[in-house]
Amino acid sequence: MDMDSASTVVLQALTQATSQDTAVLKPAEEQLRQWETQPGFYSVLLKIFNNHMLDVNVRWLAVLYFKNGIDRYWRRVAPHALSEEEKMSLRAGLITNFNEPVNQIATQIAVLIAKVARLDCPRQWPELIPILLESVKGQDGLQQHRALLTFYHVTKTLASKRLAQDKRLFQDLASGIYSFACSLWSHHTDCFLQQIYARDEAAALSSLERTLLSLKGSDICKDGGLCRQVGPDNACREKLEKTIILFTKVLLDFLEYHPCAFIPLIQRSLEFAVSYVFTPAGEGVTFERFIVQCMNLIKMIVKNDAYKPAKNIEDSKPESLEAHKIKTAFFTHPTLTEIGRRLVSHYFLLTEEELAMWEEDPESFAVEETGGDSWKYSLRPCTEVLFLDIFHNYSQTLTPVLLEMVQNLQGPTNVEDPVQLLMKDAVYNAVGLAAYELFDNVDFDQWFKNQLLGELQVNHHRYKLIRRRVIWLIGQWISVKFKSDLRPLLYEVILSLMQDPDLVFRTEQFLPYLESIFGLLFQLLQQVTECDTKMQVLHVISCVIERVNIQIRPYVGCLVQYLPLLWKQSEEHNMLRCAILTTLIHLVQGLGAESKNLYPFLLPVIQLSTDVSQPPHVYLLEDGLELWLVTLENSPAVTPELLRIFQNMSALLELSSENLRTCFQIVNAYIYLSATEFLQSYAESLCRSFCDLLKDITNEGQVQVLKVVEIALKVSPILGAHMFQPLLPAVFRGIVDGERYPVVMSTYLGIMGRVLLQNSSFFFSLLAQMASECSQEMDQLLGNVIEMWVDRMDNITQPERRKLSSLALLSLLPSDNSVIQDKFCGIINICVEALHDVMTEDPETGTFKDCMLMSHFEEPKLSDDEEPPTEQDKRKKLLALEDPVHSVSLQQFVYEKLKAQQAMMGDQGFGVLMETVDTELVRQLQEFLQGF
Repeated sequence: MDMDSASTVVLQALTQATSQDTAVLKPAEEQLRQWETQPGFYSVLLKIFNNHMLDVNVRWLAVLYFKNGIDRYWRRVAPHALSEEEKMSLRAGLITNFNEPVNQIATQIAVLIAKVARLDCPRQWPELIPILLESVKGQDGLQQHRALLTFYHVTKTLASKRLAQDKRLFQDLASGIYSFACSLWSHHTDCFLQQIYARDEAAALSSLERTLLSLKGSDICKDGGLCRQVGPDNACREKLEKTIILFTKVLLDFLEYHPCAFIPLIQRSLEFAVSYVFTPAGEGVTFERFIVQCMNLIKMIVKNDAYKPAKNIEDSKPESLEAHKIKTAFFTHPTLTEIGRRLVSHYFLLTEEELAMWEEDPESFAVEETGGDSWKYSLRPCTEVLFLDIFHNYSQTLTPVLLEMVQNLQGPTNVEDPVQLLMKDAVYNAVGLAAYELFDNVDFDQWFKNQLLGELQVNHHRYKLIRRRVIWLIGQWISVKFKSDLRPLLYEVILSLMQDPDLVFRTEQFLPYLESIFGLLFQLLQQVTECDTKMQVLHVISCVIERVNIQIRPYVGCLVQYLPLLWKQSEEHNMLRCAILTTLIHLVQGLGAESKNLYPFLLPVIQLSTDVSQPPHVYLLEDGLELWLVTLENSPAVTPELLRIFQNMSALLELSSENLRTCFQIVNAYIYLSATEFLQSYAESLCRSFCDLLKDITNEGQVQVLKVVEIALKVSPILGAHMFQPLLPAVFRGIVDGERYPVVMSTYLGIMGRVLLQNSSFFFSLLAQMASECSQEMDQLLGNVIEMWVDRMDNITQPERRKLSSLALLSLLPSDNSVIQDKFCGIINICVEALHDVMTEDPETGTFKDCMLMSHFEEPKLSDDEEPPTEQDKRKKLLALEDPVHSVSLQQFVYEKLKAQQAMMGDQGFGVLMETVDTELVRQLQEFLQGF
């Protein structure tokens, strides 16, 4: 069939595939799916989406089919791979004209070109970058924009490659295009500024888009007051804010990765950031994300170790002294005082939105994210982290400022004065955060007795702001400086605040009160009759158990006797039963292995709560699953009854609800607890459930399912592979087809790595099965698998799986198989990458050692606030000791396998084989293998 008639047929199918009528749509989709592997199909798609006269939806669909085809059929090793001739003509066709009129289609074409570039640039496609640069320089506005868009996506994609030689190629490329990208950005920024001041919004928006694109590939914000010029209703406003954030991101990245080269920019960056965030210059101009970026810029300059002199000044690097000098000149006494004051009195104040949230949804308010990396993007944590770093580095200047603010707020605050309440909350927050810095300057015991204690006893509704802050503040100071004889006073107050979710206290100081409090609470539980009151008391009991953890053990007898009775009485009160389940969860965690004594009561409760054929499961399921999980995690050994409850699971997996994640955790817990008995009893039904689930589940869900299989293989490589055999062909196919979701691909490779390394006979029988299914030679298919593995190594982020991949592929050596020898270079590539991941250098001896090796099981030394390891934690630790990832030295394994290959081939043959490996990789390999 010639090109024109093929175009007509494909165009008709694509048009039908955009129909709303499923009777028209479905057959068209099926027809297109069959054509995916036909020679010439992608050339027709290219012709269709390049024809601007055709319907937009049809062209959009043609681009999508083309893009999906790259993922499936572009690689040489893929089944039904495109011919080299067709690929050559497609590459040429993709970059002949950058004149796509529709934005969304232009973006898809740019992404599509980047996907091809990832596989073919620069070796098979050396002309791509020069043509892009040429088009970007052109005068035609549309062509320039589209070429820039493509240039951005290609650069972003090439920058993500991880193999050593790819990185080198990208560095060579980057050095050639960096200065060009900078000059381009500078030019478009100038155009934008001229057009904005001339009030030409349309032209300005166009220039701004180009500025944004060139920057994604210099002197910050030529004009910071631009936001005044570009009001909130201006068409450019949103893009301008994006551009400004990108400017500051470039600065932050530059500062993070090249601190010494950044030194000439320290002065201007500080002037810029401080003026917008801490002076009137920013009023009405700044927006939240920009303030966060500026604060992070200040914080990183203040905190950067490269900008601090050594303890012994003579040992300092000249650039560190230079940076320190710039910072010292900038952070004068008045500047620091102003920053400190404004941080507390402006940025620490709770906002209207936060106060409204406290009223409407106190729980969300209380758990609003402030941990981890939230300071990088969220204003409150960012402000607090900046305050801490500045206070730590300049405490001599800032301590008097903060103490003066405290002094101004002595005595109780008028509840009718919201401004004073918010200010007191902010100042107390600052004193709590800086507790360690203020140690010598605050007599906390006196302050507690004379001021704070009284504030905790003010019961007015509006004063809850201060009550919450004071109890938090005491919690911050208790470990810093607090006399033990004041604790009874504190605990008396705590008892009245017992149900306050903001309660903070240290367990060991509470233990003397534990018996009496537990007794009183238990007595109260039996006295009250209202369901709601019982629930509240149970909630407090749960809180106490949770806080004191294992120290609850001596006091649980009475509770264990009473709870079964309460459970029986509360048959009609599902919410009360939920409270009992929560109490049991904390109780099992506190009891640890001793919780097995509760099984006669505990297991029927779990059984009922997780049985979807029983009506109460609607209320009890979530807490019941949580209880089931902690019971397994703390179980010292499996019992027939514990195993029997698993009969509830297949119905739960069918629900595929939001509880799926907990269900998978429960399955994993059974595997860790007793893999052999569990898999023999339930793997068959589990496998059926998993096969059903995988047909209709998100990528995240797929990963959860496959992780269970991975854990089964880790715990029991022989039985696990045998039991989950029906799932493994799909994993194998996913690897060969180049599964496009990195996290799914990483899990596929984790599973296949386990099978290849720990059950190689099963791997080769699976290989034979797959080869006959797709009518291929086993060797050819093995070659495809290895090639895809090497190509997708950068999908794997966990160091354990990266090491596993290298051990698995090395286990194919020594080999006289020509396909394995042909892929030798790729295998070595992966090994060197993994060696970089796992080897640490001993500074004293200069030798390398594998940091993943574990030699023996140690009981961890726990600090007071750490929870002891569960039985499952111990099981995982013992399992890790047997896992090749933690028991085999990668360095040694590489050495032995190479030695064996050399012995098999002889020195000369082995030398020829090693010549296929990049010389830089060989050098790195030799460095790691020193001493062998």
